[in-house]
Amino acid sequence: MNQQSIITNESGRLDIVLSNQTGIARSEAKKAIEASLVTVDGKRVKKPSEKVQENQKIQYSLVTAAESVISPVDLQLEVLYEDNDCLVINKPRGIAVHPGSGMDKNETTILHGIAYYFQEHSIPFTADACLVHRLDKGTTGCMLIAKTKAVHEALQLQFQERTVQKFYHALVTGVPQNVKALIDSPIDRDKVDRTKYQVSGGATARSAQTTYKTLWDNDKVALLECELHTGRTHQIRVHLHAIGHPIVGDVKYTSDKNKEVSKQLNAPEFCLHAQKLIFNNMEGRQTSVEAKYDNNFNNLLQKIQKGN
Repeated sequence: MNQQSIITNESGRLDIVLSNQTGIARSEAKKAIEASLVTVDGKRVKKPSEKVQENQKIQYSLVTAAESVISPVDLQLEVLYEDNDCLVINKPRGIAVHPGSGMDKNETTILHGIAYYFQEHSIPFTADACLVHRLDKGTTGCMLIAKTKAVHEALQLQFQERTVQKFYHALVTGVPQNVKALIDSPIDRDKVDRTKYQVSGGATARSAQTTYKTLWDNDKVALLECELHTGRTHQIRVHLHAIGHPIVGDVKYTSDKNKEVSKQLNAPEFCLHAQKLIFNNMEGRQTSVEAKYDNNFNNLLQKIQKGN
């Protein structure tokens, strides 16, 4: 059975947090918990209502989707950095990171591509000990992969302690008034649509900080560099939407103007790229890795800059 793990970035009921951070249905999370397939900080939990806190480690296996076999598939992953302990890939657009609820059991994910790469390089593959963090299906760019369980835990700890620096490039509708600013706005789950998040001043909201600076702009759109100081679910998308500049192509956090601009530009879903990742490798050396845009994003930016 395929076991995976996450570090919690919010507090609340175990089934809700697990669903929020993995994208699996809450009913599926509940089923896994009741089947004794979930542990919190190493302790097996059987009650979906069990309260968890931020920065706890949840290990889980799913009764259905995650039981699918992760067979090697050659995705021709672009490796940006590699040492004896880990590697950084340039995640392609439109591929989910791992199997989840609502997906076809035969759908290829990044995990399948990693399994192939590990096989070709004689690296033992364990599905629950390689994904250090996750990117949305539509997001491209730097993604850190561990080669062993010990390295996986050590690198996850860096994310938990917020020593990893994460920079994203986002194409947004409109031009922010300030060229550079810190968005310091707590985030909570949307009260109506539980698959979404929103800026909130409620008691259950979690602190969230994003710094952005404008790299270039025209009268319709702007390219922003965003640095994440916290790691809330959908944080960049929520924060940019909240200040009135949603990401071009984002259909979940959008506006009428964004829909219009996205259609005019024939933009891919969505224009968000994990451009740079800075972490310490297992030798303690600070490692900075950058990822180039994919062809879709690069061509779109060139088209905009040429005024076409």
